[in-house]
Amino acid sequence: MTDLAEARDVDPGKYLQGLGQRRMAIASPCEDTVTMAADAATRALQGFDIDPAEIGTLIVGTETGVDHSKPVAVYVHELLGLDQRCRTFETKHACYGAMAGLTASMDWIGSGRARGRKALVIASDIARYGLKTAGEPTQGAGAVAMVIAEDPRLLAIDPQRIGDYTRQVMDFWRPLYSKYAFADGHYSIQCYLDALAGARVDAVGEEAELLAGLGACLYHVPFVKMAFKAHQRHLEMEYGGPLSKDHTEAWRMLTDSYQRLAAPWLGLNAEIGNIYTGSLFLALIDLLRQAAEGLAGREISLFSYGSGCGATYCIGRIGDRAAHWREALDPAEQLAARRRLSIEEYEGLIGDTEQADTVERLDPARYGLDGGLYYVGTRDHRRQYSRG
Repeated sequence: MTDLAEARDVDPGKYLQGLGQRRMAIASPCEDTVTMAADAATRALQGFDIDPAEIGTLIVGTETGVDHSKPVAVYVHELLGLDQRCRTFETKHACYGAMAGLTASMDWIGSGRARGRKALVIASDIARYGLKTAGEPTQGAGAVAMVIAEDPRLLAIDPQRIGDYTRQVMDFWRPLYSKYAFADGHYSIQCYLDALAGARVDAVGEEAELLAGLGACLYHVPFVKMAFKAHQRHLEMEYGGPLSKDHTEAWRMLTDSYQRLAAPWLGLNAEIGNIYTGSLFLALIDLLRQAAEGLAGREISLFSYGSGCGATYCIGRIGDRAAHWREALDPAEQLAARRRLSIEEYEGLIGDTEQADTVERLDPARYGLDGGLYYVGTRDHRRQYSRG
């Protein structure tokens, strides 16, 4: 982010401290929502020793799909070799799609329709705002896969404490004719905070002592500093009024609460950037890889927000043996394998990506890629995928 700031003649502190970002992941033209989703799902199934035959529902939450009609999920279904009797679809509501899929999966299991099977929910997105735009430093790319089961190993969400919020707003949108989103940034932050307040009340009412009993608070993170704004609103609801720097004792209470409940789990978001539907779940991974043992049996809150807007606030409990799965969910090895891009390389990748959907043949080796699943071009208007 320092390199990017200097190239844009911006004080690096605006990105590093103002946004809270250190790096951002950039996808090559051969990596898209499908390839990232399939890779994350494969890692989840293998890492947790889950037979693909156990999956009865597959949902991909994304706002960067590859087709206006055909869902990302059906590509992933084929690539994973899932059973044809598996229910499969895509959810879209900006950054809220994966949480919508998660709660829908809980309902599917709770209704009895699962008949012992599990759901696979994947958040997969590439956040793009274009070169030299205001949103450029809040880009990112990545996917998070989650298996939803009747007997969860990592986190059990309380179905009686899930709250929802919906309101039609124009804070962030991407017309059919545009590859890049449009946003009203300040308005979007206010919409996010209003949705947090509304969904929290729907989930737990006016419970004033909620935060005191929680082990962590996780938020949707379009940029890291948004988590502080969210936690401030969260605490103000219990405090009964606004918290500002002018009130030293109250502000100290806020900063102490933030450092204890939210800040420790934002490292992955700061290293990867905005991955839209998966941003909340990056924070969950960070918490589980760091503190699952110490927080075993403790309750945490999760808040998901999608512009437009839709939101869910819920309470979950960390599994007693969640720490046992730390190695299976920690992406540290993947992050260590990333290659640092020069500004020239980065801008070249962005330019190539803008044309990738209509190129007939793409060579992953050109981008230093080998041994994975890649998008290799569109022929006869059909997307092609290949394992290198």
